[in-house]
Amino acid sequence: MEARANEGLWEYRNQRLRHLVRHAYENAPAIRAKFDSAGIKPENVQTVKDLDKIPVTTKDELVRLQKETPPFGGFLATPLENLEKIFLSPGPLFDGGNVKERVSRLVEMFDLVKVGRGDRVMVTYSYHLVPPAHWMDEAIRALGATAIPSGAGNTDSQVKIMHDLEVTGYVGTPSFLNLIIKRAEEMGYDFRGDFKLRFAMTSAEMLPPSLRQSFEEKYGIQVVDIIGTADVGWFTYECEQKSGYHLSRDIIVEIVDPATGKQLGPGELGELVVTPFDDSYTLIRFGTGDLSAYTDEPCPCGREPFRLLGMKGRVGEAVKIRGMFVHPNQLKQWLADFPEVKRFQLQVDQVQYRDVATLRVEAEAGTDKERLSAAIISRFPQVCMVKLDKVEFLPPDAISPEAKVVVDQRKWE
Repeated sequence: MEARANEGLWEYRNQRLRHLVRHAYENAPAIRAKFDSAGIKPENVQTVKDLDKIPVTTKDELVRLQKETPPFGGFLATPLENLEKIFLSPGPLFDGGNVKERVSRLVEMFDLVKVGRGDRVMVTYSYHLVPPAHWMDEAIRALGATAIPSGAGNTDSQVKIMHDLEVTGYVGTPSFLNLIIKRAEEMGYDFRGDFKLRFAMTSAEMLPPSLRQSFEEKYGIQVVDIIGTADVGWFTYECEQKSGYHLSRDIIVEIVDPATGKQLGPGELGELVVTPFDDSYTLIRFGTGDLSAYTDEPCPCGREPFRLLGMKGRVGEAVKIRGMFVHPNQLKQWLADFPEVKRFQLQVDQVQYRDVATLRVEAEAGTDKERLSAAIISRFPQVCMVKLDKVEFLPPDAISPEAKVVVDQRKWE
């Protein structure tokens, strides 16, 4: 029975894929160009197995194409006025697309924690320009629950909101939830006894097993970790078994060889490539830059066997800091505005489950370092949409000309 149900699910996806491919080829110039350069037509893509005939679109390529053909790089397959919302994510990249598709996947995921009328859910992602908080907000309200747009930062206010409104659900990064809990305890609260938080839907960064254990065993919080990107939305989620990440019904996920784009088998490490069924913003075979692997062994929960086995690292130099991608080219372009900066390197560490970003700088002799440091720290969030923790000044030639622009020093459990 489960095997037949799984076959039916993939046939459903194949049908949606065939429609998407025809529509995108006819309406999105970038997709037509990709097909033409690969020497294929829509009729050559009938099933998921045929997808590796189409070149993968990388995030760097998307940034370049949006610059060359603004605003969406030729991937928009509908008039601009048909878009409900348009966002600007780090890259910089415009994000648009079918909001209903992205929200419906979240509604599916919220079923795991039985969100409904009477729940009050804090959304702690940023609401400024970037899309994740908006999608979450809509999904929560679609289920009859109350969304609280608390946004990022200001831990004391978050504690007050969570306590006084008897919040039952949290949406955000695991490290920020840990900060809220620790701050509440510093303020004299018994978190498990004084708060009503029953679930946390976490994403945007690694969830260490020890932190999950603390949330679940010490504080009685049901934790569901989900995976997605600002470009396509969330698309995979954990079930009760915590044995991998199941796919949303309305998504195609591949694990591919980063060098060739060819699909890999179970257990093989490769790049996570996604194809959402979005007939507005047609990112067919979008390379997330994340490394992962999958299993097709049956899950005790009875859902579809195909499951991702978590995130295993990154393909390129881009790095995710507190849920936001920071790209090397983005830093290079921005820091060109500071002629006194000779060389630089962004270093990311983790301290007590929190990402710490340090910009290491070689400056011209005679530079007012205090002024420069203040200017960089002040403007960094405007460019990268995440806070820079500190600027560290180094002696001349401390950074090699061949050194990576972004260095990730974090060690995951």
